[in-house]
Amino acid sequence: MSIIHKMPYEWLVGLRYTRAGKRSSRNSFISFISLISVSGIALGVAALIVVLSVMNGFQKEVTDRMLSVLAHIEVFDASGSMPNWRQAEQEAFRNPAVRGAAPFVETQGLLLRDDVMKPSVIRGILPSEEHKVSDVAKQIRQGSLDALKPGEFNIVLGYVLARSLGVQVGDKITMMLAQGQTTPAGMVPRTRSFTVAGIFEAGHYEFDSGMAFINIEDAQRMERLAAPNGLRLRVADMHQAPLIAQELKKTMSGDLFMRDWSKMNATWFAAVQTEKRMMFIILTLIIAVAAFNLVSTLVMTVTDKQADIAILRTLGSSPRSIMKIFMIQGALVGIMGTFVGVGLGVLVALNIDVIVPFIEHLLGVQFLSKDIYLISEMPSDLRWPDVFKIGGVSVLLAFVATIYPSFAASRVKPAEALRYE
Repeated sequence: MSIIHKMPYEWLVGLRYTRAGKRSSRNSFISFISLISVSGIALGVAALIVVLSVMNGFQKEVTDRMLSVLAHIEVFDASGSMPNWRQAEQEAFRNPAVRGAAPFVETQGLLLRDDVMKPSVIRGILPSEEHKVSDVAKQIRQGSLDALKPGEFNIVLGYVLARSLGVQVGDKITMMLAQGQTTPAGMVPRTRSFTVAGIFEAGHYEFDSGMAFINIEDAQRMERLAAPNGLRLRVADMHQAPLIAQELKKTMSGDLFMRDWSKMNATWFAAVQTEKRMMFIILTLIIAVAAFNLVSTLVMTVTDKQADIAILRTLGSSPRSIMKIFMIQGALVGIMGTFVGVGLGVLVALNIDVIVPFIEHLLGVQFLSKDIYLISEMPSDLRWPDVFKIGGVSVLLAFVATIYPSFAASRVKPAEALRYE
């Protein structure tokens, strides 16, 4: 009680008005409107936290699947080939953040089987080194990545690509490259027969439907290259890849070009960020509507408490103190709604893997079909910076909503307020 007694009277009155009593039906109605305001803010905050967590979860899931095939950083020589790739590899490992390196050759071509033709990214790799920069070896469904031996012209296909071509392990396909060769009949595309030695599934449609792996020496023969195109690197923290790429460009010798994983898929990441920003704005409007319900609540409170305001004024309260009382009341409602919403949103976001299956079982539906989305569970990635940002925006909107009614209360004239009392 001693702490309460030491509080400024504006806080005491504001707290009392926040838990308005039920001495009359009017006070009960005002309390009900306040409860609706708190509930609206809470639901808006919770919805925004859950939606952003799910979007972050999907982004993380897709990013992880992309980086199971892509390297964190790709290093190219300006000449188009890197004959001294062993030296470049040693220079890269001088940076303590680099954990793995492997050479590669990459080109584009057409894969043919009977009357079916599919475009594909052809990547030449060293099977013994590939595990250092990607997880393709772990994603093999049939066959083996070790079957990519030099001179045998074997190939590993994405499972969607293999299904489109109608091939299995052991079948023959034809690879056609855009680079032509001169013959007596003129310029014709370069072709070569390959044997399907494996089928992989990365869980990402772009790679499963349009990527193939061959031995790096076979790729160099097809491209007529004397050396690999460059190096693929894996670093300790993928989020630091852009910064590490800049450091490597300064420390590694030669005229090199660096490309980190975010630049390889810049369009997709930009689209995701735009979508998240738009979703944040749209759902913030829900919070704004609930927060501005405080305006009607405080206006009704000010109208109901005009006699109290007049008495406080006659006892010496300044207009500033009256304004502070109602701003405290509105801010407390906003803070209560925000805390309830944050608690509810965090609880749902952290347990969405339990809540969604329960709802699916209850309704007899499946929100995510594995055949379509390649995942059957709703992903969620709760990020505390998002939670703090949402909470801050909610409290700010609630505070802004209190300004006009509080200002109106400070303008009440005691004589007019008490005239009809």
